[in-house]
Amino acid sequence: QVQLVESGGGLVQVGGSLRLSCVAIGNIFSIYTMGWYRQAPGKQRELVADITRGGSVNYADSVKGRFTISRDDAKNTMYLQMNDLKPEDTGVYYCKTVVQTYTSRIVTYWGQGTQVTVSS
Repeated sequence: QVQLVESGGGLVQVGGSLRLSCVAIGNIFSIYTMGWYRQAPGKQRELVADITRGGSVNYADSVKGRFTISRDDAKNTMYLQMNDLKPEDTGVYYCKTVVQTYTSRIVTYWGQGTQVTVSS
């Protein structure tokens, strides 16, 4: 079993910054793609950014130039640096990882979510 622990969310003013972290704990042989998703009230969950094991990154158009995704495989940790935050960035941010376990299973896990609120 794998657990994803997210942290770093909170309340910030427009133009401010936050850094989210997601740590994967448990039966992990290797981590493939990791990603951040968000869900605003009344809207569907959407991809914010993801990063492959090789370091290739992908961003939603709405966050390009403001957010930076990164990972530290030695720590099984992924980060999302969010700068110049806007009210439309408000939502619950979820961490998602694709993990290969020591029993060679490939499993997708989701974190519990962390709230980001940008006030104007």
